[in-house]
Amino acid sequence: MEGTDVTAAPGFFKPITGSVMPRFAGLATLMRLPYVQAHDPEFADVEIGLVGIPWDGGTTNRPGARHGPRQVRDISTMIRNVNRASGIAPFSLCNCADLGDTPVNPVDLMDSLARIETFFNGVCGAGIAPLSVGGDHLVSLPVMRAIVKQTGPLGMVHFDAHTDTWDGYFGGFKYTHGTPFRRAVEEGLLDPKRTVQIGIRGALYSDAEDTWGQEQGIRVIDIDEFNALGVEGTIAEARRVVGDGATYLSFDVDALDPVYAPGTGTPEIGGMTTLQAQHVVRGLQGLNLVGGDVVEVSPPFDPSGNTALVGATMMFEILCVLADSVRKRRG
Repeated sequence: MEGTDVTAAPGFFKPITGSVMPRFAGLATLMRLPYVQAHDPEFADVEIGLVGIPWDGGTTNRPGARHGPRQVRDISTMIRNVNRASGIAPFSLCNCADLGDTPVNPVDLMDSLARIETFFNGVCGAGIAPLSVGGDHLVSLPVMRAIVKQTGPLGMVHFDAHTDTWDGYFGGFKYTHGTPFRRAVEEGLLDPKRTVQIGIRGALYSDAEDTWGQEQGIRVIDIDEFNALGVEGTIAEARRVVGDGATYLSFDVDALDPVYAPGTGTPEIGGMTTLQAQHVVRGLQGLNLVGGDVVEVSPPFDPSGNTALVGATMMFEILCVLADSVRKRRG
C-alpha cells in the first residue's frame, strides 16, 4: 500500500493522490488504486474489486473493445476521491482495489468464458463485489454466473442501445455480444421480471429481436420513452422494477449518443447524454447492488480517448452507488 493516501479513513485502501505522484506518472491502475492479487495478504480485506476483462471475442462487427481496459486504466487517473454531486466518497466507504485483468483466450470463445468465470468465482467467493470494465458485452455473462453462486438470481439495471437478448448468429451460434442476457435468463441467472433496460433504440432486422425479452417480463424503456419519462421518471421506474433484491448494473457505452462515446463497436445515434446517464446512475443509490460493469469501450474508434474517459467516469459513478450498498450490507 506504499504511496497511498490513508489520511481520510485509516484502514481503507486509497488511490495515489496527484500531490504524491503526478497523474501522468507511475504505474496505471484503475482509479490509481492499489493492485492486489489473490495471493496477496491484502486480498482478504478487499470489498470491491475493480477488474479488467480485455476480450472482444463475442463482437460481430467492429472489434477493438479488448483494448478498452488498458485505455480506461490509463485515463482513470483523472478520477478523484469524492463525487461532487452525491457527496459519496467510495474509497472511504469500502476497501477498493484493482485486481488486474482476467485470463482470456483470444482464439477460443468458450474457453475465454470459462476462464473469466473461474477468475470471478475466486473474487465473488471471497466476498468481493466485482466492478468490471470490458471488453464486449458478452463478458457480463460469466461475471453473472459467478455472482449468482453467492446471491441467487439477479435483477438488473441495463443501459444500452440494444437489448442483447438475441438468440443466435450465423446459423444459431449462441454466444455473441448480442446474446448475453438471453442466455442469462435461460440459465436462471437473471430474473427477467426484475430487469429493466434503458436507452434501447436503433433499426432492427425484424420486430422479433425485441419481443422475446418483453415476453419474458423484461421492462424495456426505449429512448423515446426515456425522453418522455425524463430522468426522475426513469429512476422511479427502474427502482420499482428491481425492488430490494440483489441487483447487477451493466452499462454499455453505446447507450450514450455517439457524440459522447464514438469509440464503441455498435454506435446508434439519438442516445442519452453523459449527464443524463450520470443522473440516472446516481438515482439508483440505495438499491441492493452486488456488482456492475462498463463495456464496449473500443479505443481504435476514438483516438481522442474521450470514450475511455466516459467509461472511467461512468465506472466511478457506479462505484459510488455500489460502495454505498456494500457499506450498508456490512452494517
